[in-house]
Amino acid sequence: MSEKIPLQERIIVALDVNSPEEAKAIVKKCESRCTFYKVGLQLFMGSWFETVDWLVDRGHKVMLDLKFFDIPETVKLAVQQVGDRGVSFATIHGNDPIIRAAVSARGDLRLLAVTVLTSFGEEDMRAMGMTGSVADLVYFRAKRALELGCDGVVSSGLEAEKLRQGLGEKLLIVTPGIRPGANIMDGDDDQQRIVTAGLALKNGANHVVVGRPITRAADPVAVIEEMQREILSACP
Repeated sequence: MSEKIPLQERIIVALDVNSPEEAKAIVKKCESRCTFYKVGLQLFMGSWFETVDWLVDRGHKVMLDLKFFDIPETVKLAVQQVGDRGVSFATIHGNDPIIRAAVSARGDLRLLAVTVLTSFGEEDMRAMGMTGSVADLVYFRAKRALELGCDGVVSSGLEAEKLRQGLGEKLLIVTPGIRPGANIMDGDDDQQRIVTAGLALKNGANHVVVGRPITRAADPVAVIEEMQREILSACP
């Protein structure tokens, strides 16, 4: 992306909790260092737009991560619902008719196509009868999403470098599956394609989405500050 992204917006804190009360408590701890938050399916089902509206009213940016996947007309109407709530990013699945429908209704909303979930690995590709690599599938889907008018993609940091080199600066890359360096090889994790915040940004990501390493930390601000130092080293 051509615009300079403020450091406090590089990390998108994932509010993957059950209630708006829990989410607001996390935000109040983190907002001195972070001004971008993700509301996903878990929290949205517990509060609908309450947390989204509260975040926007507080001056923060919101990534609404509901991964819309339905018939095109339903997706179009859903995107219209989101478009007037002050949300910055919304996620959709990278199916051609879905992308076209969402793009037609987005207004100022930036759309991110989900390429391949970070919980999905090479063995899952084989189980589905696919012979290519995860990286190849991510690249194909990202290229197609960009051609159809999406602003960017959700992609692992492992694939970000190839996407940036092949698809240029126009593509917005948002990377989940971020872990601190201390536990990057922790086997007890439901994510497979994980990287540190610094590596993701070095590889070309614009933003990283971080949940548990921050929200479950005894000192979430300290974790944020350490990740921001990594980011500054990678992208001075």
